[in-house]
Amino acid sequence: MEYEDKAGRPSKPPSPKQNVRKNLDFEPLSTTALILEDRPANLPAKPAEEAQKHRQQYEEMVVQAKKRELKEAQRRKKQLEERCRVEESIGNAVLTWNNEILPNWETMWCSRKVRDLWWQGIPPSVRGKVWSLAIGNELNITHELFDICLARAKERWRSLSTGGSEVENEDAGFPAADREASLELIKLDISRTFPNLCIFQQGGPYHDMLHSILGAYTCYRPDVGYVQGMSFIAAVLILNLDTADAFIAFSNLLNKPCQMAFFRVDHGLMLTYFAAFEVFFEENLPKLFAHFKKNNLTPDIYLIDWIFTLYSKSLPLDLACRIWDVFCRDGEEFLFRTALGILKLFEDILTKMDFIHMAQFLTRLPEDLPAEELFASIATIQMQSRNKKWAQVLTALQKDSREMEKGSPSLRH
Repeated sequence: MEYEDKAGRPSKPPSPKQNVRKNLDFEPLSTTALILEDRPANLPAKPAEEAQKHRQQYEEMVVQAKKRELKEAQRRKKQLEERCRVEESIGNAVLTWNNEILPNWETMWCSRKVRDLWWQGIPPSVRGKVWSLAIGNELNITHELFDICLARAKERWRSLSTGGSEVENEDAGFPAADREASLELIKLDISRTFPNLCIFQQGGPYHDMLHSILGAYTCYRPDVGYVQGMSFIAAVLILNLDTADAFIAFSNLLNKPCQMAFFRVDHGLMLTYFAAFEVFFEENLPKLFAHFKKNNLTPDIYLIDWIFTLYSKSLPLDLACRIWDVFCRDGEEFLFRTALGILKLFEDILTKMDFIHMAQFLTRLPEDLPAEELFASIATIQMQSRNKKWAQVLTALQKDSREMEKGSPSLRH
């Protein structure tokens, strides 16, 4: 017999499943209900033993659920307490920096108390001021000089966009093609700078600031020009300082011996830095050092990127800023100490890898690298070899290098 709907049209008969559903006296609210509910009237009742068993299973499930709930509540409470502790600690540190340290910078910056506080990380609200003071301004760059360099950079951009070929006096001796390539590279690199943040790319709030600082620097130091990696350093400074102050810090930072050696690609001096690094590598991590040697993994493969961007490209940004904090305090030595801290942290993993996997791992470090674990690892690194500190080892190696260039026998010990 065909079923008809209200309008008189033929319709399909209900499925057997629908009929069964209509016969059910209840609709279970959850899987636990299936354990507790009595069976429908049209089915045989549960044996007492089975009902008791199901009751016990249900009670066990309730106990386990309560345990999980309690554990989660405890975890949330602990998380909240930790967050409050960190916020309170940062708040206290801000007061100490603002009220005690910054007003008395010259007398306090090298005290034990300040060094200990520094190691824990500088609060973001005072970080820019501390970096500026720690980096210093040996070049005596003023805001006016930045404005002049920026005006020249803008003029040069206009000239290039209109196909002009004017050569400014300070650029004499530097081919126009090199300057043009340098400016093109800036444009390309800005789009690659912290792409996940989306603040330095075209249309982003910090795009023009980054472009200005890098352009002004190529006018300030045409002998250096723009080198890949600079955009990350300038970007980190922009996040913590006003434009002109960021330019002053940037120019002074790049003028430090280690940065100048790398950015001017002084191969001889770069090799000396790598050699000094290996002295402390062997001293601190002999097993891993031997493994690297066996696999011909040389420091340039992973160190160049770390040094060029001061870890800002290789590490999470907040962790990189903490590395910068202590770098501003301790200078270039801390960059190499950090490298050894990273190697020590992952020593067990690295000793099981071959050349390719080690190189891949070190050029793309884990994104969830924990700050406290890394700093604990760095803290164990001793920057002393045979009673010689970093600066002494580096100076001795530089002297040896100069002697070898002159053709004299090596004086290395």
